[in-house]
Amino acid sequence: MPAKAQLKKIARPHLAAEFLRANVTSGRATVAFRIGQMVFSQGDRADAIFQLEKGKLKLTVVSSQGKEAVIALLTAGDFFGEGCLAGQIKRMCTATAMTDCVIVRMEKPEMTRVLRDEPVFAESFLHYLLSRNIRIEEDLVDQLFNSSEKRLARVLLLLANFGKAGKAEPVVAKMSQEMLAEIVGTTRARVNFFMNKFRKLGFIDYDGGGLRVHSSLLHVVLHD
Repeated sequence: MPAKAQLKKIARPHLAAEFLRANVTSGRATVAFRIGQMVFSQGDRADAIFQLEKGKLKLTVVSSQGKEAVIALLTAGDFFGEGCLAGQIKRMCTATAMTDCVIVRMEKPEMTRVLRDEPVFAESFLHYLLSRNIRIEEDLVDQLFNSSEKRLARVLLLLANFGKAGKAEPVVAKMSQEMLAEIVGTTRARVNFFMNKFRKLGFIDYDGGGLRVHSSLLHVVLHD
């Protein structure tokens, strides 16, 4: 198969996971985490990289004053903990399962070998990291220039997988308004106000399984 075709296939999250299962022969383990469990904590030794195969996960940091902030929300296919590949000795954040998760842990030496020996996968992995860097920049712009209403709408759409490769997941796992407030950078009262507004406008609704997000919520993000 031509390299470009291989790269296109590997770039799809579930196929990347299949590739790693076939090519990471040692130093690899699949671990299940229950909701609320920590994969690693800020300050832990950074000696492995992870891929989220199933579920949702958050990355948080705590300042020296004890203030916690959510810096990223991850879904199936996402890598995390890759700082160890660039010489990071300790974890700069805490990774916590937001739902029940299945996570693959790969020790640093083995992942380094795969990146060295498999150039097609290495190119795909680089593309993933650059894409996530763009996402981080977009998050920063969102935080600096958009209203808390738009930020909340964007977070809900991202949680529902709108705009990402693969099928959207309109039902979002149950999440407290306190956590949404941390992610958006506003108060719980403001989140409650906007959630009620979105529900009345038909952009979201609630069912027994969690929060249902409709694509019409994009109107809030796109409307000036």
